[in-house]
Amino acid sequence: MATELNFDGLVGPTHNYAGLAAGNLASASNASAVSNPREAALQGLAKMKTLADLGICQGVLPPHERPHIPSLKRLGFSGSDARILAAAAKHPQLLSVVSSASAMWVANAATVSPSADTADHRVHFTPANLGSHLHRSIEPRVTGRVLRSIFGDDAWFAHHQPLPAVAAFGDEGAANHTRLCATHGDAGVELFVYGQSAFQKGQARPGRFPARQTLEASQAIARLHGLKPERTVFAQQNPAVIDAGVFHNDVIAVGNESVLFYHQQAFLNEQPLLAELKTKLEGVPLQTLRVTSAEVPLPDAVSSYLFNSQLISTREGLVLVVPAECREVASVARYLDGLTAAGGPVQQVIALDLRQSMRNGGGPACLRLRVALTNEELAAMNQGVRLTDALYERLISWVQAHYRDRLAAADLADPLLLEESCRALDELTGILGLGVVYDFQRGGGS
Repeated sequence: MATELNFDGLVGPTHNYAGLAAGNLASASNASAVSNPREAALQGLAKMKTLADLGICQGVLPPHERPHIPSLKRLGFSGSDARILAAAAKHPQLLSVVSSASAMWVANAATVSPSADTADHRVHFTPANLGSHLHRSIEPRVTGRVLRSIFGDDAWFAHHQPLPAVAAFGDEGAANHTRLCATHGDAGVELFVYGQSAFQKGQARPGRFPARQTLEASQAIARLHGLKPERTVFAQQNPAVIDAGVFHNDVIAVGNESVLFYHQQAFLNEQPLLAELKTKLEGVPLQTLRVTSAEVPLPDAVSSYLFNSQLISTREGLVLVVPAECREVASVARYLDGLTAAGGPVQQVIALDLRQSMRNGGGPACLRLRVALTNEELAAMNQGVRLTDALYERLISWVQAHYRDRLAAADLADPLLLEESCRALDELTGILGLGVVYDFQRGGGS
């Protein structure tokens, strides 16, 4: 037996709108707006509780420490923390980079392959290098520590270093990775979607926004994880949708077990991809939910984050979890109403309020990392991060005690914000049983 453990990233105390992500239209359009970290964290926790109440095995991944003082020290700032922040405030873009709460979007934390797919029959983890943006490139080291703390038994779990943080191996994690299978416990086909190849000449490329995932990075992860070539598929994302604001594949397609839900413009070579998937699934019938441009125009799909939804298997059937914005875009609302009425695989659509995250360009799928585990693997992991009713109530109290309800760009230089954040995170590692994972807990070194 196997279970899919759904991890969500807990929104951090410095959640703010800086517009740092090129190609993310929502992030850019809300730059410099005043955020509400407390509301953001509570919205994220409410999402986790909703999924847990549906019977999903739900876990929590912690925020990262921000502002990240070790990064500022590496860039030549010195003195006390307060002095460093004051000096960095004269470089507001740089201060916003080291204060970003972007680690909340744990779909970018890592790529995970379950033991049913790997050569050594262990669960494999590779933290994403996130080299396309400075604010996210800070994350991989701590992400690796957290994953090792949760999945620490080498008999069951294998951990890899992030790929080299260079353009040729740009890796954005599970946001560009989908696993298709009969059930989560069966061997599956792992679908890696890339924006461009670093080495192959003559390929179509986006012209307006960067392609963050390369073919070479995806191939390297498949090798590291010991995946069989006959059960691995590499597909190129349509460059036109990247230029339209689809910065990751999970903004235009999502899969669960044998169902692939996608927009007709998602992939560069749609029909050859579907044919390859059907062949490599070896008898498992691929169910496709293909949304046409006539049903949902691409701009509506991007603005609503229809495909940045979660397809989840419940006791009652397949459920699609979408952001509330989907009900505010006419074409998307019509499509969703017809989806459940059509007698297809999706039995229910649930719309969640994640506006604090959505304003920064992250919907339900951005906030989650999927880890398929056997019962033995589930028992071998750190149980402190699994969401129970008691942990949920404790985290609600923790957020209310430590988070501000208003954060503007000028507040990032406040030494008290750093103190508040470190105090909160130190307490959180105790609540979740993570041990020492943050730089400030290790004496400030990175």
